[in-house]
Amino acid sequence: DETVAAEAKDCGVTRASVSMEHAARDAEASGRKTIFAIGNAPTALITLREMYDEGIFAPDFVIGVPVGFVNVVEAKELILETGIPHIINRGRKGGSNVAAAIVNALLYTME
Repeated sequence: DETVAAEAKDCGVTRASVSMEHAARDAEASGRKTIFAIGNAPTALITLREMYDEGIFAPDFVIGVPVGFVNVVEAKELILETGIPHIINRGRKGGSNVAAAIVNALLYTME
């Protein structure tokens, strides 16, 4: 999204961070329950935690399985410390395919 990319560049933050802020605003405006499924950018989890701590937004459920080396373990731990319902895998492994598999597993088990 060009708007997200431009805002991230102007603010000196990641596109994932700005995307979480936009998604939170959209979720609040809709009034619906919100699940965030994050399989890549750990900064997305960090931003969710910051919004939660500031009382700006609390998602109804977080699937947090980003993969990588930089801030991945720490970002997952930040969500584990909250009262937000979640599925988080500890460690450096994960990815978008894992996040999608978790979403599918949840959908297939719903009545």
